[in-house]
Amino acid sequence: MQTSRQRDNRVIKGVYPASLSSWLFVAIGILATMYMQSDPSMGLIAKIQQHLPLSLHVSLSSQGQTMLSALVFSTLLWLSLILALRFCLKLLLSYHHWMFEQHGRVSNTTKVWVTLMRLFSRNKPLLYSYQTSLPHLPVPAIQDTLNRYLESVRPLLSDSEFQLKTNLAKDFELTLGHRLQRYLKLKALWATNYVSDWWEEYVYLRSRGPIMVNSNYYGMDFLYVTPTSVQAARAGNTITALMLYRRKVNREELTPSRVPGTVIPLCAAQCERMFNTIRTPGVETDELRHWQDSEFVAIYHKGRYFRLWVYRAGRLLSPREIEYQIQRILDDPSPPFPGEEKLGALTAGERIPWAHMRQQFFSSGVNKKSLDAIEKAAFFITLDDEEQGMKGDDPAGNLDRYAKSLLHGKCYDRWFDKSFSIVIYNNGKNGLNAEHSWADAPTVAHLWEYTLATDAFQLGYTEDGHCKGEVELSLPPPQRLVWEISPEVQAQVCSSLAVAQALADDVDCHVFPFRDFGKGCIKKCKISPDAFIQISLQLAYYRDRGGFCLTYEASMTRLFREGRTETVRSCSKESCDFVKALEGGKTEEECRRLFRQASEKHQNLYRMAMTGAGIDRHLFCLYVVSKYLGVDSPFLHERRNAALSHGERGYKGHERRRLHGDGGLSPPGHRRITGRGFLASCRSNNIRG
Repeated sequence: MQTSRQRDNRVIKGVYPASLSSWLFVAIGILATMYMQSDPSMGLIAKIQQHLPLSLHVSLSSQGQTMLSALVFSTLLWLSLILALRFCLKLLLSYHHWMFEQHGRVSNTTKVWVTLMRLFSRNKPLLYSYQTSLPHLPVPAIQDTLNRYLESVRPLLSDSEFQLKTNLAKDFELTLGHRLQRYLKLKALWATNYVSDWWEEYVYLRSRGPIMVNSNYYGMDFLYVTPTSVQAARAGNTITALMLYRRKVNREELTPSRVPGTVIPLCAAQCERMFNTIRTPGVETDELRHWQDSEFVAIYHKGRYFRLWVYRAGRLLSPREIEYQIQRILDDPSPPFPGEEKLGALTAGERIPWAHMRQQFFSSGVNKKSLDAIEKAAFFITLDDEEQGMKGDDPAGNLDRYAKSLLHGKCYDRWFDKSFSIVIYNNGKNGLNAEHSWADAPTVAHLWEYTLATDAFQLGYTEDGHCKGEVELSLPPPQRLVWEISPEVQAQVCSSLAVAQALADDVDCHVFPFRDFGKGCIKKCKISPDAFIQISLQLAYYRDRGGFCLTYEASMTRLFREGRTETVRSCSKESCDFVKALEGGKTEEECRRLFRQASEKHQNLYRMAMTGAGIDRHLFCLYVVSKYLGVDSPFLHERRNAALSHGERGYKGHERRRLHGDGGLSPPGHRRITGRGFLASCRSNNIRG
């Protein structure tokens, strides 16, 4: 049910970038000109007056009819102006040339564009105010995409292999390519985003393998500080901070995310399914289900599931009250029901067995009620009985274990289908595990940064480490969820757990804080920190493996409505040339020159991906269209196989090489590698830009 605030927000969003008060100025302006014996409507007000209902002609005087007609005309004029303003804003947001201009060399066109954007951004927007004004993701020309694709694979292929690839691409362009492109452009005409729905379905929801590790990712707590060592208190403040964030999302009080240092808004559509969301398993494809609101959270502790109501009579419980309720769960001595302890392993294993179990054993009775309590909860919480964090005798090893715990835990003590799950450890450390299909990491990162900051700096703790506030002792206790787990389900739980544990054991995860220098030092050298790290990965990989491979870096496409990500193929000819020169003992001056060229190339690749001129999403959609039409393309088929084989040169399977930053959200994928070796080599080879 919509609240009055939500209805008000819909009206405010509907008139943006204008404001509701602007109607008054338009109406006063029209009435003032009429008072001066002038007709700004050029006869339209008189026409409106002629078509007023007969009852108004009888009840209103002639002057009253004129006044009403003028107000109707003012409203129509105001609405027309709003549509014109929104169209102009959409045109302004479609301008991306500013991204390719060098600092200090801004064109006059961009200067005018910046001025207009600032004028349009004067009114304070709601979270979703820009959504209808964001441009749609454009479909690139097929020739441009193929040329960029061939350029990206050139450093990885021999002359004969590249010639074969070129011939396949040309044949594809001249035959099937344009037919697939026409269908894709037809989709782009009616779809909000021609990529995102297929990307969500085919890359995420149709995957039948475990989502634990393969898709879900994690976020860490502060590395060097723990606000309190009291587990229940940390849970109380964390839950409160998350519910406050949800309130801001529901009320659209969050300021829309923008490109850093600009007024350019980013799409906020991913925030809509942040809370009260579950990924339900299916035989062929999973489904994302979202509820408008939820007044409770689901909690797991020592093999038992609980429902904790965080609202009472419409009031959000205080952090101290939530701590009191959490402590009740921690003190509860009741044992798990038979088969309950490891039930979460169903969400960690293969999707098809979980879909069959859910349909057969969780669609009625007490199991359905308990499963509904988990799936409809605002989010999921695990009260872990372990201690984690980097402090202790082995900080490096502790940090690795902390990361692995957040990534997969014991493989049964998380509910991996929830949009995100919070883990509160016995020593007060916390973290999160997020399901990937509903949103990308930056959206979750914003949520997590707000949560950590609100927990530590706004809510705070007493001197003895407890939450602040008073407790209403008449609060009903947390509700224990009841299960009737049959032997068939228990057998499947054991099978899913075995699959998940084998996957978890295959994960090599190493996290380390790098303190020698940071992005500030890199920027002083007038080098992009992102390009610096990506080139470092190329060098580290080359030194380890003696060659290069296809490399994936995710770029966001949220400059467009419902945009998600695009691939940046960061293994470029320029980066390979630099690595070979550095390893081949070229002069310092030559290495610096090649390093700058590689950095500029990478930045350009990233900008093109951000502005809809990437490679992989376009080819992915052409591949989907070919499958819909039932036609086969040797080029698309060979490209897919080549991507898998080049990935195998680096690691098992088609794994993605990404960087895991210090204390932040870890990226999804299979294995994490870092460029630590390159950072050291930069100092030893004196590469300072």
